[in-house]
Amino acid sequence: MFRWLALAVFATALGTSSWRRWLARQEAGAIPRGLEPPLLIAGRLVVAVPMFGGVIAYLVNPESMAWASVAVPSWLRWVGVALGVLTVPTVHWVLVTLGSSVSETVLTKEGQQLVTSGPYRWVRHPLYGAGIALFLSVGLMAANGFIIICAVIAVIGVRLVVVPREEAQLLLRFGNEYRHYQNRTGALLPRLRGPRLRGGAG
Repeated sequence: MFRWLALAVFATALGTSSWRRWLARQEAGAIPRGLEPPLLIAGRLVVAVPMFGGVIAYLVNPESMAWASVAVPSWLRWVGVALGVLTVPTVHWVLVTLGSSVSETVLTKEGQQLVTSGPYRWVRHPLYGAGIALFLSVGLMAANGFIIICAVIAVIGVRLVVVPREEAQLLLRFGNEYRHYQNRTGALLPRLRGPRLRGGAG
């Protein structure tokens, strides 16, 4: 049962993301991934390929991922279901809010606007957060340690490597407007404290 729930959540979220990204590319084009630094591209592949591969392998043939099974209580697997279900409308909300400003890279598009409405009112990178939550939810539903570890590595990589590079580009484009936005929001989760006195990554 958890396999089919994971499949429904994963396919719906991925389909929603693909559709909204396609619409954005039709409206404002896309930045080629090849323009990013080679090491960043390689890092994305090192993390994304095993993570996607593990999920696809589990969904197609759960026995192929049985080697990474972990003892996860049933209630925690249901928490994974709830988390996964929540990611679907969240992904839609984030991408609708972004509109044509969505980018496949850490670079900014020509004429890109700074979006601070919707989920961006509280979080600067909700799409990263929703994506990682999706894989974590599948890992919990599958009771699969490999997928869960990949999701943890992904959140560390995004927070320490991707976010600083993307925000450096946003600071170059939007200057103090983005710095003030950084001061009142969190990077992947809402800020629990008040605004910082100085700028910097959240």
